[in-house]
Amino acid sequence: MSSKVFRVGIKADYNKSNVFLQFMYKTPVGRALLYPLTMPWASKVAAVFLSSRLSKPMINRYIKKYDIDMTYAKKHKFSSFNDFFTRELYKEARPFCQDVSKLCAPCDGKLTVFKIDSDSVFEIKGTTYTLKELLHSGKLADRFCGGWCFVYRLEPCNYHRYAYIDDGAKSDNFYIKGVLHTVQPIAINRCKVFKNNCREFTLMKTKNFSEVVQIEVGALCVGKISNRHQRGVIHKGDEKGMFEFGGSTIIQLFRKDVISPDYDILINTERDCETPVLMGEAVGYKLPENK
Repeated sequence: MSSKVFRVGIKADYNKSNVFLQFMYKTPVGRALLYPLTMPWASKVAAVFLSSRLSKPMINRYIKKYDIDMTYAKKHKFSSFNDFFTRELYKEARPFCQDVSKLCAPCDGKLTVFKIDSDSVFEIKGTTYTLKELLHSGKLADRFCGGWCFVYRLEPCNYHRYAYIDDGAKSDNFYIKGVLHTVQPIAINRCKVFKNNCREFTLMKTKNFSEVVQIEVGALCVGKISNRHQRGVIHKGDEKGMFEFGGSTIIQLFRKDVISPDYDILINTERDCETPVLMGEAVGYKLPENK
């Protein structure tokens, strides 16, 4: 068990105050209007505006609304909202735990963890997913039976760059076409967001945590998943990529008997709460080699 101070989880009930999402996902008229908005072309249209100078007035309002700390940003003048949203932080803002037995978060976000059963299935908020659905590969999915699924849900206030969790080597990036629902719980409760949304996944052979699959999932108004590298050597803490324009999700899959989540994160998930974490923070630990 981790020796860290117990982290308090946050109940995902804020959708009650989001009138727009309530209307779009819970009324017949809203669901009819939602369809075109979830198409990738809609995010591409939004991207044109958000990457233009016309979007600059949004930046200060966004910083104030989400109370974003700009202390460690490498620059403070931006050419567009997207230039601000994808801003890079100095590494000291997100230091990685150097204990090789500790599993670190690849990104900022709200974390929940789920056991993958013997049929390569896990359940999120009453919605069942199979790894084959996520990866479009039954052969790859079978390798993670009995392991763990970590789900990091990034919100607008989070840093939207993500990093490698260990040294090792990675495969090419595999893109799966789809639509772009929001990753807010209101959508997760009503449709198979992670199965339906555009996503990109990578298989990493890591030094300390065996094989790990990382899946970047796009979301409503996310114009692009930008991964830095194709096949090659990777290093812990180096940037893997970033999301543009909005909230999104990172899913990591671990093989059986390799790692365990920290106890507080397990308890929070059982209570239907998400645990806020920062990139580089320890969120689990490596099991003994003979486990």
